[in-house]
Amino acid sequence: MADAEHYRSIGDYGLLSDCHSVALVSHDGSIDWCCMPRVDSASVFGRLLDAERGGCCAIRADADAHTSRRYLGDSLVLETILRCSAGEARILDCFTMREAGAERPHRQLLRVVEGIRGWMKLKFLAEIRFDYGEIKPWLRRRGVGAYSAIGGNDGMLVSSDVDLERSDNHDLVASFSIRAGQRVRFSLEYLEPHRLEVLEVGRTDAGELDRRLDETIDWWHRWSGSIRLDGLDAAAARRSATILKGLQNAPTGAIVAAPTTSLPESANGERNWDYRFSWIRDSAFTVRSLASLGLDAEADRFRRFVERSAAGSTETLQIVYGVGGERRLTELEIEGLEGWRGIGPVRIGNAAAKQVQLDVYGELLDLAWRWHRRGSSPDDDYWRFLVELVDAAAERWREPDRGIWELRGEPRHFVHSKVMCWAALDRGIRLADECLRRAPTRRWRVAREEVRQAVERDGYDADRGVFVQAFGSKALDGALLLLPSVEFLPYDDPRMVRTTDAIREELDDGNGLILRYPRGSDDLASDEGAFVTCSFWLVECLARQGRAQDARELFDRVASCGSDLGLFAEEYDSRRGEPLGNYPQGLSHLSHIAAAVALSNADLAAAPP
Repeated sequence: MADAEHYRSIGDYGLLSDCHSVALVSHDGSIDWCCMPRVDSASVFGRLLDAERGGCCAIRADADAHTSRRYLGDSLVLETILRCSAGEARILDCFTMREAGAERPHRQLLRVVEGIRGWMKLKFLAEIRFDYGEIKPWLRRRGVGAYSAIGGNDGMLVSSDVDLERSDNHDLVASFSIRAGQRVRFSLEYLEPHRLEVLEVGRTDAGELDRRLDETIDWWHRWSGSIRLDGLDAAAARRSATILKGLQNAPTGAIVAAPTTSLPESANGERNWDYRFSWIRDSAFTVRSLASLGLDAEADRFRRFVERSAAGSTETLQIVYGVGGERRLTELEIEGLEGWRGIGPVRIGNAAAKQVQLDVYGELLDLAWRWHRRGSSPDDDYWRFLVELVDAAAERWREPDRGIWELRGEPRHFVHSKVMCWAALDRGIRLADECLRRAPTRRWRVAREEVRQAVERDGYDADRGVFVQAFGSKALDGALLLLPSVEFLPYDDPRMVRTTDAIREELDDGNGLILRYPRGSDDLASDEGAFVTCSFWLVECLARQGRAQDARELFDRVASCGSDLGLFAEEYDSRRGEPLGNYPQGLSHLSHIAAAVALSNADLAAAPP
């Protein structure tokens, strides 16, 4: 196994995005993960998954320097401050943005070094490694301060105000000094190899780079100006919304689960998955969370992506798609990459795309219902598809499935999946009634009642008075916290209150955070950390049950699992005090927003008139 000292903590990274590509920047100014031209493309810098082979782009001080960082306002422009005895400088990192960037992105990483005080000696390193570290680039000089890098079907133009040198290891390096008031710029622009061959490209004008930086900051601030939320947690919720915007693909509206692959959910391996795809179930959470902040355009674009990708036939329905709507997400293991801290395997693609997960029917119908209530009812073509979905839920709800957690063992009769089939039937009936649509609602009502009776009979532990993970099981499940969100029962129903308390007690990881289900209850040998999303779901339940003080204390505990920049991973290892799993995790940020809104509403309800 690799020396863990060669790897930064997962929470050490900040996210950069232009809503096409992504990059993760470490606290000391090293870009250790970058996929271009799309979030699901092969990595250009992949040191995150292999310290030796992956490649990085680093800017570091010659002398020991203290670093601090922040995002500029509500943007994804990251400022890193470097301080040493001789001086102080800052690095501004971003993917450059522009109007109409959805269709014509710059596809450019920009790194700007500014002198603040005194002077500093710095080093720049571009260790480009295309195709997940497989290819060292062919470097060709394109004039003073500029090189092209080509490998396979990938290409990049690297340019700077200072002269770059080519090392024997196919890297680009530069040593330079920065004084107060000076700027040095580094541009890394993705260009296909055939374009690099025919275009007369060289160093980009410094004034143009400065203009792009200013335009990027303005773009983010204009966008974030539409976020609406007041209260104690507003700033943190705004940061989560910005992260989600960075995870959204501009052309299609898809939001990926996370911008990384194979960051482990367990120190023992096995639980390494590729999350750079878009899950249907996230759509309902997205619409609910983003719309609550006034971000209707982002919510609507994701809704439309899901409709386009899923519509057509229930027989070909998938639970996850590529960011362009791609269906084939073949899962492969990349040989030769050791994985973060040596914890493999490194996987690309995701076999869960072909799983049977019956909750998808409820997610799509709830999505249509929520958007109907916001004034956009389904047209004739989409209504026909929705009828097919409700019919499928009525016919298939008795089947076992893989559930919300995509377990890879034997299918089970998960209570959450049954309730989401109930939700599909319920929303179908409501839509038919309110939109005056023809539908077999009598049959749907019979099926809806059958699902309810089955859940209340077989998915309920009468001895303890709580709902359980699956029919015939005594185990609990964090997904049960979602039952009130689709109105299967009220938040303050005594059964739900008891279930909430039981989850809070029995799924506690020992440090106040919530596991998604009991350890050892799946078919993987390794244990995982606490699930950030489930912990925020519990906050929302407590807040909506009128237990505001308990909700506030738990919210603050879960929020402490985020990074200094406000980013959340999928899971958290309380014993080691560090995040686990792919990062930043979209569902964690969606549930963070929902919990913050629930707390805000609870505070308003408790305020004196």
